Amino acid sequence: MPSLRTRAAVTVLAAACTTGLALTSAPTATAVGEGPRCCTNGTVNTSILHTYDSMVKELEKQDARQPRMQLETIGQSVKGRDLKLVKYVGNPANPTVLFMTQQHGNEALTTEGALDFIKSLGQGKNQRILDKVNILIVPMVNPDGAMGDVDFPLDDYIASGGRNLTRYNARGVDLNRDHVAKSQPETRAVHENVLQAYPIDYAVDLHHQGTRSEAGGELVSGSILYPTTGSVSPDLVQRSQRLGGVVYNAIEPTGWGHLGKYVGGSADTIARNGIAAQYGIATLLFEMRGMSDHEYASYVLGQRSNGYLIKQTFLTLTAVSTAIGDGSIDTTSTDFWNTLPEQQTRQE
Repeated sequence: MPSLRTRAAVTVLAAACTTGLALTSAPTATAVGEGPRCCTNGTVNTSILHTYDSMVKELEKQDARQPRMQLETIGQSVKGRDLKLVKYVGNPANPTVLFMTQQHGNEALTTEGALDFIKSLGQGKNQRILDKVNILIVPMVNPDGAMGDVDFPLDDYIASGGRNLTRYNARGVDLNRDHVAKSQPETRAVHENVLQAYPIDYAVDLHHQGTRSEAGGELVSGSILYPTTGSVSPDLVQRSQRLGGVVYNAIEPTGWGHLGKYVGGSADTIARNGIAAQYGIATLLFEMRGMSDHEYASYVLGQRSNGYLIKQTFLTLTAVSTAIGDGSIDTTSTDFWNTLPEQQTRQE
């Protein structure tokens, strides 16, 4: 009889096919977590990902279809692309959660998962989530990097598909190190027109990391971390750890998801720390496995794992929004952090 992990992975693969991203071949049964072991399994092809324009088109379509959704422009990128905010703010008395994706333009599958989540809020049972929680989503913080429209060469980047995706904005700045100086228009837009404009209680910053991170001897599907700056109170750290508990409880039992504790810095320039320190918002970093493009092949995960990682993002946004709305986040245990292994880099 197939193992629990194998049966769960097959089930998730079937669900992943509904995301609209073609998978070139069936992944191994443990396609996230321990496998596929090869850092560049399958084709690395950016043509199957949403472009900036196709993302905006999809958001506009959902805005027209969903009466509870509002689509707002919060600023422009260096190259003049409108930065979009998706808003579901139905009741000011409800708690509010913010999700951000693609601060780094080559970390694209979190945006794909966020788009699936947005679509789900206009249909089926996920619509009920909106009765109890306000949701804000910035689905592509760094559109210039996502489109490879930058003022520096990307000749060494490895993806095919007609465009390359890079971590940095058009000026070569890492936006996730700009949350104190706010020197870039993308960072200023998020702070001035989202973080300072809404009474946000929780925030999840979604990223991707390399492919070789492992925890407990097994490759991770992702890693999580709360604020580690000395600028926040113990109470805020605990609330952030509860946010991590919700994600852990949603992903770890799937049979294909496996989380580790991310090893990250304490600087307030990082969103996880800076947002908590400046606004008193409970924050969580989620680093999914593998990037969509990079100059280092060992950082890039081929599209055979796309469906699983998109599903992981979708589950995260759904579980977090539900727990905040129904109040169960307030009783979510943080004990798992005491035994959650720190990720390490597999040497092979």
